[in-house]
Amino acid sequence: MIKVLIADNHPIVRLGIKQVLESSSEIEVIADVSTTGELFEVLEKVTPDVVILEMDIPEINGIATLRKLKQDFPDVKPLMYSGQSEDVYALSTIRSGAFGYLSKRADLDYIITAVKKVSEGNMFITNELAQRLAFDEGTQKPRRFFRRLSSREVEVLKLLASGKRNKEVAEGLNLNEKTVSTYKARLMKKLNVDNLVDLLQQAKALELY
Repeated sequence: MIKVLIADNHPIVRLGIKQVLESSSEIEVIADVSTTGELFEVLEKVTPDVVILEMDIPEINGIATLRKLKQDFPDVKPLMYSGQSEDVYALSTIRSGAFGYLSKRADLDYIITAVKKVSEGNMFITNELAQRLAFDEGTQKPRRFFRRLSSREVEVLKLLASGKRNKEVAEGLNLNEKTVSTYKARLMKKLNVDNLVDLLQQAKALELY
């Protein structure tokens, strides 16, 4: 069972999130709070797997709260849930320790998906946001943020995305198969995914195929 704490200053929002999450038999909402003071007070008593954190929650701003969570409660995985612009805040919140960023304008179904993914220690952002973050709108050059891929890693990812198996990738790049497996593992780590399907989704977001 995934234990979730909701931190949002709007009672209706907290209730709505709780109802959506508890429609899943795998998720239990163990607490909800309206301020960061309440959040840290409750975290002294309970240990959620995931904290759904509103960017504009009162008392301490979202970024500072993320840093404090990372320092004082490193096992808790924060998922930002905000009405603020994704393009402006997603990157800064991820750098500050969030495991994901979900807009309040996103489909409700995304909440359950995001909580499950974050609970496993994986990064969650929507494909639409990944696309916008991946490329600088002015130059159309790839942004690096947490996708610091070497040119060889990009080559391997392109071939995997085109449907090539490890052996075919190895032959195409004149590498041994074990080296390709190492590159694949490194790509999954850098792109915060744990399976080939999600890896290929990231490749699509980077417009590699």
